[in-house]
Amino acid sequence: MISFRKKYENYTDEELVKYIVKGNEKAFDELYKRYAQKMHAFFYRNLGKDVNQANDFIQELFIKIIEKGKLFDPSKKFSTWIYAIAGNMCKNEYRRIQRHAVLGLPTDLKDRFIANSSSDNDYDQSVFEEYLQKELNKMEAPHRECFLLRYQQELSIKEIADVLGCPEGTVKSRIFYTLKKLSEKLQYFKPDHLKKKDYETSGTRTGKPASSKEL
Repeated sequence: MISFRKKYENYTDEELVKYIVKGNEKAFDELYKRYAQKMHAFFYRNLGKDVNQANDFIQELFIKIIEKGKLFDPSKKFSTWIYAIAGNMCKNEYRRIQRHAVLGLPTDLKDRFIANSSSDNDYDQSVFEEYLQKELNKMEAPHRECFLLRYQQELSIKEIADVLGCPEGTVKSRIFYTLKKLSEKLQYFKPDHLKKKDYETSGTRTGKPASSKEL
C-alpha cells in the first residue's frame, strides 16, 4: 500500500490530471494534498480573509478540476491552470458583490473627493455614495474592477495583478485613470484634490489602503 501511494507521489501534476479524468481517486487525493493548502491561502487572502468562504471555494475549485480536467492541456503547467481557475472564481465573486452590496469605501479615500465631512458642510454622505456608484458604473469594467479591488477589497497592487492576470503597471494605470475621472466627475464634493502617488507605488499589503497623504 505504501509503495502504491509512492507511485502517485512521483507523478507530475500534469500526469495526475490524466488519471483524475479517468476517475482515479488516489491521483485526486495526491493532487489535493499538493494544492489544497496553497489554494486555501490564495482564497483566504483574496476573499477578505474569510475562512469559511475560503473553505467553500476550495471545495468548488476541486470540483471544477474534476469536471474540467478533460479541458486541461497536458503540455501546459497545471499550476498555471489551477491558479487561473481560482482567479476567475475570485473575479466572479467580486462582480457578484459589486452588483449586490452597498458601496463602502474607506474614509481616507472619501477624503480625496469630499471637501469637509464636518457637520458644517452641506455634503450628504448618501448623495456622495450614490454619485460615486453612478460614475463607477459608467467606467469600463477593467478600470472599475481594479478600483474596487484596491479600495473595497483592500488588495495590494501586486495582489490585484495576480488575481486579474495582468502586469502591475496596467493595474496602476487603471487605478490612476479611474481616480482622475472620478475627481473630475465629483468636483462638487471636492474639487482639485487629485494626487498621483498611488499609481506610482505598488507596495505590499498593509491591511488598509494608503492614506490620503500617501496618495
